[in-house]
Amino acid sequence: MPARRRAIEVAAARGREAVTTVGRELGEAVSSLGITYADVGRDVGLSGWQVGRVVRGQAPDLTMVQASELLAAVGLEMSVRSYPAGQPLRDAGHLALLERLRKAVHPSLRWRTEVPVGGLGDLRAWDAVVSGPTWRIGIEAETRLRDYQALQRRIALKQRDGSMGIVLLLVANTRHNRSAIRLLGQATTSSFPLPGHRALQFLAAGANPEASSLVLL
Repeated sequence: MPARRRAIEVAAARGREAVTTVGRELGEAVSSLGITYADVGRDVGLSGWQVGRVVRGQAPDLTMVQASELLAAVGLEMSVRSYPAGQPLRDAGHLALLERLRKAVHPSLRWRTEVPVGGLGDLRAWDAVVSGPTWRIGIEAETRLRDYQALQRRIALKQRDGSMGIVLLLVANTRHNRSAIRLLGQATTSSFPLPGHRALQFLAAGANPEASSLVLL
């Protein structure tokens, strides 16, 4: 199963679990306050029957607004936050960028996409991995450079956790990205010391570039 599809399924399970948790905590609060589901429902515009469905975990269509209102009615406050985990789903431009690189790689090399970074439970994945007989390179593709420092940190963590010695940062050859790279100047060379055109030459010949590289393509 592709890593991003797995991440979405795990997220869906977490969402269902959150709905169940809201219902359980709502039910406990109703009992401790000595009120009825109808009392709570009147405060938020729902019937007692509808509140009961939430308490029993039978309201999969419960919205965040409704959950927050229900909890507020019994003196509770809902807290929700997000944090970086897996990579987001990519668009056609991202897939096209990866395909351009795949076509530039020698056919003797192995090409895989959506390769998990770590073990079970790690939702992160390399966009692609190129492998030779005794070596492999992680590919991280970006159609539009935004926060380079955050991107650099993310790649470094994936390298560490996935024991990936060499990474190719593949960037779409657009005016915006060329300008961003010029502004970064030497900041990119510490993490990606091999010039991009040299990395492409190695891969086209079926050889190991032996150093990380930023490639405009």
